[in-house]
Formats: sequence, C-alpha cells, structure tokens
Amino acid sequence: MSIRRLAVLTSGGDCAGLNAVIRAVTDHAAGGQGWDVIGIKNGHLGLLEDPPQVIPLTPDSLRGDVLRTGGTLLGTTTKGDPFAFPGIDGKLTDRSGDVIAALKKLGVNALVVIGGDGSMRLFHRLLGSSGIPWVGVPKTIDNDVPGTDYAVGFFTAVEVVGEALDRLSSTAASHRRIMVLEVMGRDSGFIALYGGIAGGADVILMPELSYDIDAVAQHIKSLTNNRPSAVLVVVAEGIQRPPDDRRTGGSVGAAIAHALQTRTGIDARCTVLGHVQRGGTPAMFDRLLASTFGVHAVDLLAKGHSEKLVVWRGGNVTDISIAEAAQGPRFVPLQGEMIHTAGGLGIYLGKATS
Repeated sequence: MSIRRLAVLTSGGDCAGLNAVIRAVTDHAAGGQGWDVIGIKNGHLGLLEDPPQVIPLTPDSLRGDVLRTGGTLLGTTTKGDPFAFPGIDGKLTDRSGDVIAALKKLGVNALVVIGGDGSMRLFHRLLGSSGIPWVGVPKTIDNDVPGTDYAVGFFTAVEVVGEALDRLSSTAASHRRIMVLEVMGRDSGFIALYGGIAGGADVILMPELSYDIDAVAQHIKSLTNNRPSAVLVVVAEGIQRPPDDRRTGGSVGAAIAHALQTRTGIDARCTVLGHVQRGGTPAMFDRLLASTFGVHAVDLLAKGHSEKLVVWRGGNVTDISIAEAAQGPRFVPLQGEMIHTAGGLGIYLGKATS
C-alpha cells in the first residue's frame, strides 16, 4: 500500500521525550517521504470522539523548543478500554470497531504508536485485522518494555532520582539520618537500580529481589559503626511491605523508614518522588533515543513493514515483532552488569525470589 497519510499518537503514561519522537516522525515522514502527517489527540480516545480529535503536524509546526519539552503535545490516556468502553449509563460496550472506522474515515493508511508494553498489546489486538500498517515506539520511565535495552523517558527519570539523592545526601549528613527515597517501579526495578547506583545509594530494594528487613538494618549498622550517620536507601514502589508493618495505608517507603528506625535507632525519613519522575525537560540520551526511534519507525513503514517495535540493542537501533514486545513487562536481569556493579559497590540488594 502506498502511504499518503500517516497518523501518530501517544498512549499510556506520560514521560519526557514523547514530543521528540513526534518531531522526528513528522520531520522524516513529511520532509523525507512527502507524507501528510496528523496527530491523534489523547491516544485512542481521540478516535472515539465525533469528529475524531486530530491536529495537522508539519516540520514547521514542530520547530523551536518542542524537542526540549516534557509531556506530550498530543495528550495521552491510560483509561477507556475500547473493547469494554464505559458509556454514560455505566454499561460497557465494544467500540474497537469505531477506532478502526475513525482511522479509515480520516484517510490514515499508516500509524505510529508511542507507548509501553500495555499500549503495544492494546494496538496489536486493535489493528491486527484492520489492514492498516503500524509501528510501535517504546516509551516508559519503568524501562520494562520487552526487547529493548532502553525506552524513551527512562534516563530522564534516572536523572531525577540521581539528583534527588544528591540533595537528600546533604540533609542526611547534616542530621545523621537514614533517608529513604521511594521511586516508581510497580513491577520492575530499573529506575531504583540505575538511579540508586548513580546517586550513591547504600541500599536498593526492588521487586525482582526479596529483602530481609533485619538484614538491611544490620547492613546499615555495619556501614555506620552502629551510630547515627548518613545513609541513602532507594525503594521501588512495587516491593513488599516489611513483614511486621501493621499500618494501613501510607507509602511502602515510609514503612521501610519506620522499620529501619525501629531496628537501628537512627532517625529515618522518607521522600516519595511520585510523578516528578515523569515530567520536565528530557535528558539528552532520551532525545537521542526519541530521534533515532522516530526516524527508524518511518523507515520501517516506508519499506512496507508492519507490526514492528523499534528497539535499542547493544548501542544500535533495530526492530522486533510487536508480538514479542507484547509479552511484558520486562524485569531487571539478575545476572546483568548493573546487578554485578551494585554488588561490587557493596550496595544491599536482597536476594532473588523463588
């Protein structure tokens, strides 16, 4: 099929670098291939509006600071399953056919989806029999999309974590405290591991590894010679709460801080970064990823490929099948270099779960 109109959308949670992908796709598709490019607003929700919510995209319209801005100029969504879409009466309706009908009504004959593993699963199901070629670009601060070493947005989040640890280090030293930093990572611990190593953490707790809170406390005592001293602990939000935590509610990081203070006698405080990790100016490496991913996505479509995910492997941009990418989430490789590095630095990590 000859491509005349390309659509691009962002899906799932936001992160830094999305606008850089949109810019790269538009520059290469419109400027390099001569295609008409439109942006679909608010993910698949924009296609369920009447009329569909779209904006024209041109290289001229994306000049200036678009490359540097966080978030997504198109908007995104994590809600509204098109296969079970909630109506105003509360009833769930299959509106997947409406998504395809809207794309065809708009004259779209190729699509770039910028999203995480959940978005890839959704569009793999949505577009499988539509006849519309499409390519995915991985983005997520969690870095848990299968098949790619890195996803757009991850390194910006790592920088935020590292900078937070830099700031917490000075106040920890001033008050001789344990400072616990809770970061995102419901299923995978990439942010905690990379950010913790870069920020000089003494303890990193993440979902892939179980921990013994008494062993953590003993590790801290050995580091501090059993007296108040500065300690940095990074906790992924997805870890199990301490076994003796009887509180209802509150963050897991706060529970860890309380447990460590009780066991060590050292004053402990918790900071929860939350959505701060998603926003702000994208790191340079995220801009690089976004730019190479966007160009490669257009190249794939121009060559007649479909249902591919652009990935970064071993320092090179390549691609894999969407089916492979949809088998997520990806977890931190326990035999990988970063785990080895953390161990070599004397960071407490815990042990592999059975």
